[in-house]
Amino acid sequence: MAESAQPRQVCLIVGAGEGLGAAAARAFAREGMTVCLARRQAHAAELETLTAGIRAAGGEATPTPFDAADEGAVTAAFARIEREIGPLAVVVFNAASFHRAAVVDTSVDDYKAVWAATCLAGFLVLREAARAMSARGAGTILVTGATASLRGAANFSAFAAAKAALRATAQSLAREMGPKGVHVAHIVVDGAIDTPRVRGFFADAAARAERDALLKPDAIAANYVALHRQPRSAWSFELDVRPWSETW
Repeated sequence: MAESAQPRQVCLIVGAGEGLGAAAARAFAREGMTVCLARRQAHAAELETLTAGIRAAGGEATPTPFDAADEGAVTAAFARIEREIGPLAVVVFNAASFHRAAVVDTSVDDYKAVWAATCLAGFLVLREAARAMSARGAGTILVTGATASLRGAANFSAFAAAKAALRATAQSLAREMGPKGVHVAHIVVDGAIDTPRVRGFFADAAARAERDALLKPDAIAANYVALHRQPRSAWSFELDVRPWSETW
């Protein structure tokens, strides 16, 4: 009797948007993983488009929309993926919310919204990933950070507070899960990512992109795959990526 084929490993991308999230999904699909794509239900159409593109390229993908700041939705999504698709080998948390305003002009509702979509959602996703992976003693959890993860800046108080708290959560989890065989890493994305939305912020966006002054999503995603591939004798917790021309 022929041996049954080994099931594909599963990768969950939370925050599978048009830029880095989509690039990470494509990258892990090229690694032979079944990729689960998560955003809020309002973005279900975009998830279907990304899913179709990955499948057309020969990969396996499935849309799994849920609100990462809703505890019940997160626990249900993880249970469904593990039960119906397979055990998670990689979880990428790439979701965030952004609000730009001076501290004196930031409302409590604005502050809470950024915290919930960035820090609370990250905590919930990281917790469920750790629960699933610790039982198997294997897995990779990757967390997207930003310049704001390391320092605050004028008009970025809500975003910086949420990103810094997310980094601290990831660092705590890395210390807890490393001895259990689960690799947790935080990636500081220090610079603007080349997406249609970001290009709208710069009058010279095309010129910046041409001279590699904007971060390429596919190039960042290659680093995510490299972190997953790291042997456990030399794991990184933190990796920073920025364009060659970025001041830091």
